[in-house]
Formats: sequence, structure tokens, C-alpha cells
Amino acid sequence: QVVILLYLIEMDSSLLMTIPTGVGMVIALWKCQRGAGLKFVKFSAGEREKKAWYQSVFGVFGYELRATRLRAAADNTSESGSNENDLAALTEEMDQIATSVLGKYFLLPLVTTYAIYSLMKENHSGWYSWFITTASSFVYAIGFVLMTPQLFLNYKLKSVAHLPWRVLGYRFVNTFIDDLFAFIIRMPTMARMSCFRDDVV
Repeated sequence: QVVILLYLIEMDSSLLMTIPTGVGMVIALWKCQRGAGLKFVKFSAGEREKKAWYQSVFGVFGYELRATRLRAAADNTSESGSNENDLAALTEEMDQIATSVLGKYFLLPLVTTYAIYSLMKENHSGWYSWFITTASSFVYAIGFVLMTPQLFLNYKLKSVAHLPWRVLGYRFVNTFIDDLFAFIIRMPTMARMSCFRDDVV
């Protein structure tokens, strides 16, 4: 969300795109904090040796960033029934297959090719502009890849999740309005293409 917001600002997009993206970023950060229960926890003597590499920044001050609610949820999941565990394991396996296959053979070559093409052929105001454009293309591509694991799961189970007709109708109208606004509002081409990701999936 942060990268997309910076990209929209850099490309001088319409305020109808930039303001909702900024509000969505703040809401997403708040949801991450509420859902994961992120807290700074002081290291004890035994934990200081086991800290992960990404905790080294906070480790300088003797703290680590810990997702307390996620750890509690993981402990509760281990005590649940075997059927739920089997379905969760299958879902996780499909997620890993989808993200690894599409990430290796689709995402990485596509983003690398676009980054080189953008550097050689397109005009940028500076290195920051090129970096933000490349980073946003990576984020948009990841967004597409993360929408596909459900397709792998549906193929594996030979079934689809039940969706009430009212919810289906709401999603159809929502998608139609998104597509309509993609043509009306001034926005970068990549942002316009990203509006059609859910249509393709």
C-alpha cells in the first residue's frame, strides 16, 4: 500500500485515486497491528541468541517486534481437530505451490524484464522515479499472484466454495464499477491494468 501510494503521487494521479489509497494504507496498517498484536518486547537473556536476522534493528535497543496474537492463534490451532488441520495443511500446500510456481516462472522474469525495459526505454525524472515504478510493478504482480492460490485449491478439491447469490451480485456490481472507473479516472497505466486482475482470475 505504501509503495502504491508513492507511485500514484509520483505519477500525478487523480485525487480520486490517491486519497482512497492513502486512507486504505492507514486502515491496512491498523488492521495488521490489531490482527497480529504487534508489540515491542524486551529480550530476555536466553532469547537474545535466538533472534531472527530482521530483528537486528530493534535488537540494538534490546527489543524485538513480536506478533503476540499470531503466536496465540498458532498455539490454539495445534489443539483443534484433525479435519480442520488437514484442510489447513492442504490450503497451505496449495498456497506454496501457487506462489512458488507463479513467482519463479511468471513474476520474477516479468518484473525483471519490465525493470530493464523501463530503465532503457522510458523517461524518468530520476532514480527514485524508476525505483518506485519498478517497485509498484512488483507489488501489482504480487497482487495478481496472491489471487491465484484459490484456483489451485479449487482444482485440487474439484469443487468451489459456496457463495450466496446476494454476495455474488454485490461482487459483480463492485467489479463492474471498478472497471468503469478505471476508464474514467486519470491514473497510471499499471494502476488501470491492476483493476482487471480480479476479472482475469
